[in-house]
Amino acid sequence: MLIVAALYHFTRFTNPAVLHGPLLAVCEASGIRGTLLLAREGINGTIAGSRTGIDAVLAHIRSLPGCAGLEWKESPAETMPFGRMKVRLKQEIVTMGQPDVDPVAAVGHYVDPADWNALIAAPDVAVIDTRNDYETEIGTFEGAVDPGTKSFREFPEWWQQNAHRFHNKRIAMFCTGGIRCEKSTNYLLSQGVTEVFHLKGGILKYLEEMPEEESLWRGECFVFDQRVSLTHGLGQGRHLLCHACRRPLAPEDRARPEFEEGVSCHRCLQEYDDSDRARFRERQRQFDLAEKRAMQNPD
Repeated sequence: MLIVAALYHFTRFTNPAVLHGPLLAVCEASGIRGTLLLAREGINGTIAGSRTGIDAVLAHIRSLPGCAGLEWKESPAETMPFGRMKVRLKQEIVTMGQPDVDPVAAVGHYVDPADWNALIAAPDVAVIDTRNDYETEIGTFEGAVDPGTKSFREFPEWWQQNAHRFHNKRIAMFCTGGIRCEKSTNYLLSQGVTEVFHLKGGILKYLEEMPEEESLWRGECFVFDQRVSLTHGLGQGRHLLCHACRRPLAPEDRARPEFEEGVSCHRCLQEYDDSDRARFRERQRQFDLAEKRAMQNPD
């Protein structure tokens, strides 16, 4: 059984480029795969590997400037959910496009999963899902507001257009692991919203700790790796990925006439032209050949 560790930590790296090489080296030496993002505002990513390998990488990250308090969330995987290891330098570890947003300075009130149900059931609380539309489509909290954003960068504009809807409301926000809420709660504080809360550890921590019979979560939680979606107890969900548009597909979606493996689904059929689909078909053909060779030569 492999371990998948999802992590982020906001801190101030003076020169993240200096951290890149040593971090990639320890990941590769430890047999770890996944993606880690480095920026001046901190580190973010998801990695997978053995218990020993994960521990080695986490120890290295905790040794980075300001990262001693790093927290992460773990879940199991029967097969490796990543193809290779990538460490990338970015302007932001989660892109919001708001240069004045600073989670190191202030964020909303953290709410433990055990206390989340009571908070979001309160009549003076508005619950806002900060994730993208394709994520909310397969699962969200009962009664949550879906902004319908295609990317996190769109959230500030959505708030500016909809802030009037939440007058005299306390705001409770959530996302997959917590990182988007760090930025969105700081943003709302800067906009004059005084009572802002967010789910500590995100949906993943809630699904890990909250018994299903007591849960207010409905559906599955999209994750950015080959497992695609998780359920209560962090078990793997039923969704697969459209390898053309990277959106989640339920089994019944794969039975629709618009679906072609690696080429299209009902969501993206109109988003690509014939030349794109020809390229996708060739990519899928190469993938199928590589998979066939791997099965014929398991060593």
